[in-house]
Amino acid sequence: MMSQNGGPVMVLNANTKRKSGHKVQKENIAAGKAIADVVRTCIGPRAMLKMLMDPMGGIVMTNDGNAILREITVQHPAAKSFIEIARTQDEEVGDGTTSVVVLAGEILGVAEQFLEQKIHPTVIIKAYRQALEDMLNILDKEFSIPLPMDDENKLIEVIQSCIGTKFIGTWSDLACSIALNAVKTVRIKEDGRTEIDTKRYAKVEKVPGGAIEDSELLNGIMLNKDITHPKMRRLIKNPRIILLDCSLEFKKGESQTEVEIVKETDFTRLLQIEEEYIEQICKDIIALKPDLVCTEKGVSDLAQHYLLKANVSVIRRLRKSDNNRVARACNATIVTRTDELCEGHVGTGAGRFEVKKIGDEYFTFITECINPKACTILLRGPSKDILNEVERNLQDALHVAKNIMLNPRLVTGGGSIEMAISQALMKRSSNIAGVVQWPYKAVAEALEVIPRTLLQNCGVSTIRTMTSLRAKHAIKGNEYWGINGETGELSNMKDLKIWEPIVVKSQVYKTAIETAILLVRIDDIVSGTKKIGDDGQPKPSAQPTEESMKE
Repeated sequence: MMSQNGGPVMVLNANTKRKSGHKVQKENIAAGKAIADVVRTCIGPRAMLKMLMDPMGGIVMTNDGNAILREITVQHPAAKSFIEIARTQDEEVGDGTTSVVVLAGEILGVAEQFLEQKIHPTVIIKAYRQALEDMLNILDKEFSIPLPMDDENKLIEVIQSCIGTKFIGTWSDLACSIALNAVKTVRIKEDGRTEIDTKRYAKVEKVPGGAIEDSELLNGIMLNKDITHPKMRRLIKNPRIILLDCSLEFKKGESQTEVEIVKETDFTRLLQIEEEYIEQICKDIIALKPDLVCTEKGVSDLAQHYLLKANVSVIRRLRKSDNNRVARACNATIVTRTDELCEGHVGTGAGRFEVKKIGDEYFTFITECINPKACTILLRGPSKDILNEVERNLQDALHVAKNIMLNPRLVTGGGSIEMAISQALMKRSSNIAGVVQWPYKAVAEALEVIPRTLLQNCGVSTIRTMTSLRAKHAIKGNEYWGINGETGELSNMKDLKIWEPIVVKSQVYKTAIETAILLVRIDDIVSGTKKIGDDGQPKPSAQPTEESMKE
């Protein structure tokens, strides 16, 4: 800056880097495109897997957009926001993580030409906003198909088209039935609201060994635990289960406690008091005639002895989350003090308690539950990495099943819905006056990136097929035509039975356009460091650090 008398005035710190204006927007767009290119090959049934190694030497093999972006480290702030959108998409709807990044990259890309032509970002943003509103409107009103909830086959079709692009696609029948039944199990309807918490109550247990076909949905809970004493029963039919959140040991003093012993009998009395306390606890428990006691804390040897005599099996140190699942599966209540135990707390909903050895470890199964509200999915497979990927795919399937149950409307997949919306936006753009019309049209063109990428991943002639797909969509009544991801030919998605929940699609569009708007808005990046050297002067930084990016 110049002062009135012509000398320069330093406002920013001398070692602060500052980029502003058009250069920043170009950089942001380039960063967005670069991230989109990383996951571009992960769309569709012909998707490739990415293999990532972390510094610890662990590997991740996946084609889940979110999992890939989560593992890579990026420097550029715009690229970071792209990684953020994949995460948002994953948390919100659990599917479409790759599509959202590719689409956002493309929508940003088409903004570049307008910035070159000196169109103000505000104008571009206005057009994008308008386009988003129209897209969601068209999606909901014109192209979505309501789904009858009692139609099991249709539900499975939707989950299949979600899994079809994944590694687990080969076993899609198995995966679909697992996902659907798991969601049905954990669904709770109360006072007119439906709650489906698959994260907490549908636990995935991965056990290496066996084949993927051996995976199953257990009608109950599986824990990686063994009973505490080898003589306890390992198989109980119709067990009465008590769940505790207290330790069956003598409580030691909270802070430093001192005991003064005068007579030699006092010490014996002290030990006796401990034993009496434990005996009392065990009496409280045994009074209810349980067959199985699970506690989140420890169990002392003496308590084991009393419970063993009463023919009760004991499992200790359960996780809080596991205990909650067992409670929901067998209809028990977790109790924090043994003297409060009453008949209503005992869980009788399980039909079978069993400890089995799988591979090297012992697992506890509490199964054959009557109307369980929690379940465990047991995954088997050749190696840990494969199991991790199968679990990620299954999570997507669970999310899709959950989304349909909460909002039972579908749209067709395979790039058909994008083409249909693209055509509809093109038609509407002619009614828009002024410069806004061009960026609005550009969004319509950007949507074509999804079918185009599907084609590229199939390895067929992209331009020729895209042209014929456009021609197809120009004729009314062909809005369900898209790309057959396996062969790269045009086909009717209704016949191929490729469906997607509307929630996933609308979230993809919202997130992609909002991010593009956000990044087009940025016209200044200031990066400087605040690290102070030994001499009290700020150190000059060659490389903007992460902190400076955040500032």
